Amino acid sequence: MLSIDQLRCGLLAVSGVFLLIAIFGVATQAAEIWRPSIALFLVTLPCAVGAIPKLRGFQFTCWIVSAFVLGMIFSERFQAIGDLDLRHPWLILGVVQLVMFGMGTQMRVADIAGVAKAPHAVCIGLLCQFTIMPVLGITLAKAVGLPNEIAAGVVLIGSCSSGLASNVMVYMAKGNLPLSVTLTTIATLLAPLVTPLWMKLLAGEFIEVSFVSMMINITKIVVVPIGAAFVHDVLTNVNEKAGRVIAVTAAVGLFWILTLVAWHVRIGLPESSSQWLVLSGFVCGAIAFGVAYHRVVIVWPGLAKAMPVLSMCGIVYFTLVTTAAGREALIDVGVWLLMVAVLHNLLGYCFGYGLSRALGLDASTARTVALEVGLQNGGMASGLAGAMGKLGTVGLAAAIFSPWMNVSGSVLANYWRARPIAFASED
Repeated sequence: MLSIDQLRCGLLAVSGVFLLIAIFGVATQAAEIWRPSIALFLVTLPCAVGAIPKLRGFQFTCWIVSAFVLGMIFSERFQAIGDLDLRHPWLILGVVQLVMFGMGTQMRVADIAGVAKAPHAVCIGLLCQFTIMPVLGITLAKAVGLPNEIAAGVVLIGSCSSGLASNVMVYMAKGNLPLSVTLTTIATLLAPLVTPLWMKLLAGEFIEVSFVSMMINITKIVVVPIGAAFVHDVLTNVNEKAGRVIAVTAAVGLFWILTLVAWHVRIGLPESSSQWLVLSGFVCGAIAFGVAYHRVVIVWPGLAKAMPVLSMCGIVYFTLVTTAAGREALIDVGVWLLMVAVLHNLLGYCFGYGLSRALGLDASTARTVALEVGLQNGGMASGLAGAMGKLGTVGLAAAIFSPWMNVSGSVLANYWRARPIAFASED
């Protein structure tokens, strides 16, 4: 029986064959040859790249890049499947909640207590996170003169919290991992207030921004699924009596959801408070889902290991659909948007590290803050763009930023990993 490494090597060879066929098709201008060949190459390459030891850490990045290229070449195929609109706001919401829930399963309620352990570092980290990237975003977008909705997307990605990728990169860089997890958790919970505020102040000149609507959307997109994951975490660590209280709360929540559905079907929810009533349903659903997930994981422990993978699949989906939806806009401003994304990310690392050191943090902590600042939550940005109905414009910055930040983050993390911290502290 073939080993995993042997299968990867075989798949790498097959991927190379598809690439050669695609090159031949391009050279002979035979679209019926190169289009399917390049598609097969892009699908097989991310699976096969693990055959090269030094590139195994870039498999997820390879999937994102492949999704981007597929979206550009086959844009007409990745916007709808039959009558199913792949850009539909409810579908986007469901996928982004899956991504955030997968992210939440890697967090712990106890991470919030990290504030008490290192308040100075956490405050500096949050200050850098929510000031450097939004200001850089608006500065770069205006300097380049991006179209309004695309410029708003740059501000949006800069105004979001850091994502799970930052924790992975900090681990690779041998930085302060507990601080990284704490910063990601706290920044994510603060996002419903801070992100709409920055969007209103900085992006209001580009698009119409409703603070309350965006706050509610972020709560649904981010806080609700992470809250569901926290319910599972709490159930894992509490006694049986407390578990029964949570189960009863979930049952009451389900009753409230059914009440809202019946209310909506029979007479319609009052327009003045419908957003808040729907949000209350989402919150109740989070508790119920967290309880259900906890019960399933007890029976099927493998599900917990699969959640990060499912979360990554969701990010690949966003990249694919966003790129397909915004292909024409990307053709017009792609080079400029790529330049903005690269500068936004790299300057985030530089200012995050430099400001942290200037404020007295040690080198290991400054590395952590730099990665937290430079690596943004692309899933949140894509979900919000989808909720606005502007996935193909406002969502484009996230589609470009996400693959690039995974490449740059991996390179920086490996560079720092290979560099003794004693030398870094002398910078």
